[in-house]
Amino acid sequence: MGNKNLAKAKKEKYDEFYTQYSDIQKEIEAYLEFNPDVFRNKIVYCNCDDPYESNFFRYFVLNFNKLGLKHLITTSYKPSFVANTQLKLFGDDKTLSKSKNRPKITANKFIIKKVHDINKDGEFNLEDIAEQLKENKDNEWTSLEEDGDFRSSECIELLKMSDIVVTNPPFSLFREYVKQLIDYNKKFLIIGNLSSITAKEIFPLIKNNKLWLGNKTSSQQMFLEAPKEYTEEVVSSKPQGMWWRIINGKVLIGIHTALWFTNLDHGRRHQPLPLMTMEENLKYSKHKDIKGKKSYSKYGNYNAIEVPFTKAIPSDYTGVMGVPISFLDKYNPEQFEILGSDYNVKEGLLPRLVNPNWNGKLDRGYVDNKRIFARILIQHRKK
Repeated sequence: MGNKNLAKAKKEKYDEFYTQYSDIQKEIEAYLEFNPDVFRNKIVYCNCDDPYESNFFRYFVLNFNKLGLKHLITTSYKPSFVANTQLKLFGDDKTLSKSKNRPKITANKFIIKKVHDINKDGEFNLEDIAEQLKENKDNEWTSLEEDGDFRSSECIELLKMSDIVVTNPPFSLFREYVKQLIDYNKKFLIIGNLSSITAKEIFPLIKNNKLWLGNKTSSQQMFLEAPKEYTEEVVSSKPQGMWWRIINGKVLIGIHTALWFTNLDHGRRHQPLPLMTMEENLKYSKHKDIKGKKSYSKYGNYNAIEVPFTKAIPSDYTGVMGVPISFLDKYNPEQFEILGSDYNVKEGLLPRLVNPNWNGKLDRGYVDNKRIFARILIQHRKK
């Protein structure tokens, strides 16, 4: 699903897109390969996750001991459209609804401090967690006094005591959500969309290496559970395949632009991008925008060359280059320096790159007087 459908989701406040367990597991394992102790003795906070339905809670609670967590905290924002459907934490035990220990399904707070095989059946699973929570044994399970919004005073106090935040925050509040994490100096691994990269609140963080893309690349599609009305609309108007699929008996919506944003290190971020020289690209590149040309195109409105594909970045060019935002999938901070984006030029933040002979707009790059897609301006980092 492209940016148009994501924009529609934001406009209509379809903020609740639920992440598959397999996607969470695959992403987190990449960080563990780079640093096996990344979560050890840490307090992980999932502050947009009702434990009844969240696969983030499920992953961290089932891997609590393996990861070496100190605590796991989850808070929810009132009942959602998948309450008690995605993760039946307490199975089919009807008596639980009458239990005095069980808070109403509103906004809940779970603090997991210890997990073990409480029912002595030889294995640790969600049933053990359910038993511990029913008894409030070793763990804390209460209703929140406020609505569970990540901006509420209760949730901010929990944020302060946490080390790493991992969740899928509301699409429409992504910029505000990231700002809060930065303001409180937190480590994080969260899901956002590709269009957020050039936002004025997000891009400076990327430029200054305070935030980067996760292990999953933008070419890998994510399928998320969406609200019923939105799902029905997509299924009725789009063919099954890249738009939507039935996975584990559920209709999930394909969001091609969904990405992980993080400030946790992973190995792919330090892999150098193999490149050809400018001459080799012009002669051998498979990209028709490059192969067979005498030289790379130059922008009319600022002093840089246009590189339409990341693989076409010339290894021997020392000047400024404009590359697609998908370049960030391959961005190695030891190999490249990010100078800004074409939006920075518009805002006057990169005056030295502006072509003094240009009389047109200073929004995006123009090649042969044609406006092109958003570009990031980079240079090879000096050795």
